[in-house]
Amino acid sequence: MADRTTTPRELTDNFRNMLQENASAYKSGEDRPLRGYSTVLAAYSVLVTIAIIAARVTGRHLPDRLTGQDLVVLALGTHKLSRTVTKDAVTSPLRAPFTSFKEHGGPAEVNEEARGPQGLRHSVGELLTCPFCFDVWVATAFTIGMVFAPKPTRLVAGLFAALAGADFLQFAYAKAQQNAG
Repeated sequence: MADRTTTPRELTDNFRNMLQENASAYKSGEDRPLRGYSTVLAAYSVLVTIAIIAARVTGRHLPDRLTGQDLVVLALGTHKLSRTVTKDAVTSPLRAPFTSFKEHGGPAEVNEEARGPQGLRHSVGELLTCPFCFDVWVATAFTIGMVFAPKPTRLVAGLFAALAGADFLQFAYAKAQQNAG
């Protein structure tokens, strides 16, 4: 009996069926936007790949290491920029196409929900309402910035690090006022 060759169409159909079976098994009856997550993950991967290719093409070299000061400034800057994008009331117009207002949050913050039950809009909405999720994007942008434009990157990260420090001082001041009164 001769072996039958699998056609590209059959391979594609088999792969699609495998993905659908895995997605169904993963969801456990919940409506999880895996296709949207895959699109967001692919966009992130493309961004990082483009940055790596651009670094090689332009002859940029990765730093041997980041200094302790760089790590502290980048960590604080990442925290504050991520929180500003995902929670601040003033940045809600950036999130509005992907989110819906739920309630007021902490000082000058809002809590929002991702729009739609699934799909790319929902996945982007989840990313834009989760400071922990968005941290990865901000840290990646700062890291890419350290390769291509370290001085402006340090300046911007330093600005947001200073804002993070100021926030903590505002909270400490408010707490001290409460304890004094």
